[in-house]
Amino acid sequence: MKLSAVFLWPGTKSCERLGVDPEGDAGLIRWMINTLFYLTVCLVVVWIIVA
Repeated sequence: MKLSAVFLWPGTKSCERLGVDPEGDAGLIRWMINTLFYLTVCLVVVWIIVA
């Protein structure tokens, strides 16, 4: 498995659940899901470090 596939996994699995092709034109949906996922993860990590 490629490293890029590991980073794109949350969005790819979400698109597959929604019945959308993550490699097609709906790739922006995968991008949005990945952005929200990693934003949440990073904010939690920063909150833990700061608190």
